[in-house]
Amino acid sequence: MGIAEEIAARAAQIDKMIEGYLPTEEGYARTVLSAMNYSVRAGGKRLRPMLMEASYELFGGQGERVYPFMAAIELIHTYSLVHDDLPSLDNDEYRRGKKTTHAVYGEAMGLLAGDALLNYAYEILAEAMVNDALANGACETNMARAFAALSSNAGYRGMVGGQVVDVESEETGADSMSREKLSYIYRNKTGALIQAALMIGAILADADEEAVGKMREIGDHLGMAFQIRDDILDVTSTLEVLGKPIGSDEKNHKATYVAVYGMEQAKREVERTSEEAVRILETCGGDCRFLRELFRYLIDREK
Repeated sequence: MGIAEEIAARAAQIDKMIEGYLPTEEGYARTVLSAMNYSVRAGGKRLRPMLMEASYELFGGQGERVYPFMAAIELIHTYSLVHDDLPSLDNDEYRRGKKTTHAVYGEAMGLLAGDALLNYAYEILAEAMVNDALANGACETNMARAFAALSSNAGYRGMVGGQVVDVESEETGADSMSREKLSYIYRNKTGALIQAALMIGAILADADEEAVGKMREIGDHLGMAFQIRDDILDVTSTLEVLGKPIGSDEKNHKATYVAVYGMEQAKREVERTSEEAVRILETCGGDCRFLRELFRYLIDREK
């Protein structure tokens, strides 16, 4: 099986697993439940839960204890996209080749659907931790550590913090963007959840602190490479291939790596950071074949 086929097979399994967590569309709040489910079912690479599961397997993890965290990180990622597409931010009407949530349900319901997805992710994890405590007399320490890692990386110390600086930078443009600030945006807005996914997989597999630290460092490099590649595709791809409008960065006056440093330097930085991620991965021991191939596949992706 080639890497593309293996990724597709794993994504299908993740879709099936996540489907079991989605809420039933009933009651007075069914409109927002429908919007939540529409947002999740719109598709996507399922990259973050896939990275989490692969990290879990790399360090010898077995069983389904990772599933609630896989579902939760995908719901958090989805909420961030729903909000990112809103008129007050990027004002995009297409995502993954389909109408965005606010374009289908209206701006108010899009906002509420994102809020609900974020909160529901934590509900899933809280229930998993309560069940663990009931089964074992106390919540297992690594579940609490994994919860803390996800919460921190999703909030103002991570993804939200990067989004804040990204929005504020639209007012100043590429000319005033420093390398330090651009790195902060990318490593937080995009990289924080990728980093969390790899760390949580290791934590739940009872890996030692050195291994968790390596996953943190790998996620930092991979997130940087992934976002720069996204910048490149926003310039070079098409709506049909990418599944969302191209040129949105320029439309929104975003100071991207391509805008600040040029296309050729952007390509070189993607190669440098992705190869550094692979180099560290290969020091972790175990069978890292799938993760290594997944890294390279994502960096070379066309959408």
